[in-house]
Amino acid sequence: MAVPERLPTFDELPVVDGAPPQSAWWLFGKDDQVGKFNLQTAERVVEAAGLVRKGSVFALNWELELPSPTLYGRGAVRQTILGSGPGRDDVLDNFFPQASSQWDSLVHVGHPEHGFYNGVKESEITGKPGTKNGIEHWARRGLAGRGVLLDMERYLANQGTPLDCGETYRFSVEELEACRAAQGVEIRAGDMLIIHTGWIGWYHEQDLATRRMLANTALLKTPGVAAGEAMARHLWNLQVCSVASDCPAFEAWPPTPATGGFLHQYIIGLFGMGIGEMWDLRALAADCAEDGVYEFLFTSAPLNKLGGVGSPPNALALK
Repeated sequence: MAVPERLPTFDELPVVDGAPPQSAWWLFGKDDQVGKFNLQTAERVVEAAGLVRKGSVFALNWELELPSPTLYGRGAVRQTILGSGPGRDDVLDNFFPQASSQWDSLVHVGHPEHGFYNGVKESEITGKPGTKNGIEHWARRGLAGRGVLLDMERYLANQGTPLDCGETYRFSVEELEACRAAQGVEIRAGDMLIIHTGWIGWYHEQDLATRRMLANTALLKTPGVAAGEAMARHLWNLQVCSVASDCPAFEAWPPTPATGGFLHQYIIGLFGMGIGEMWDLRALAADCAEDGVYEFLFTSAPLNKLGGVGSPPNALALK
């Protein structure tokens, strides 16, 4: 499916008759299962490759064993090493692909009224041949393009209002834009937008009692982007292909009706954008702060799992 020469604004959605309000359904075709990663065109990949100037590589996967205890009721991976003598193999079980650094695929969350991206029905999410919208479509395509980091941790600290990552803080559209302007970076169509809050660095400083408290979803509080229509409009109008952060949920936790509800339902269910969460951005953010360059070549190779709901990102940033 060819990418439209002109992408609609948020206020022009939907663009296809019969699609739900404020949705991008069928913008890339009735059978599309890739979503906004369609914006990673060959031309944009070639352009992004030119951003590699000093050969620095930043791996963005956190350890599979972290966080520990796990969040949101997910289980901890168990490894068994097999074999003897000079050869070894291993087997993993109780592996939750979204327990640590992760992609949320297009079947992770749907809209409560309209369902999953592009009208996929619950009965079509099977993990068997014919399953729809699984992460294998991103894996087979391969993800690559320009990445942009917004370092909200450093920006807010420089404003004299440092983040407390143990509390809920909702980044407004205005704060994201102010951070972008302070960094002197543009966000372009097809970019991968990555937001650094410092949550993973903060997590490493916490004792076991605090980590156990965080594993109770009812007690979990984190910074992240605000929910609601204003943020949905902003993210859509940026025309980024996807979004990610170092936080457990990308958006601030907990979500509440009074603060805009659950932004995932917009981003994934209506827009067809993937969400990355709990990415280890510490080294990348430090390097960007040092050299003042907040753009880079971004690559990711999710697991090629039929019908996969999520995956470790296997993501790299190259500068």
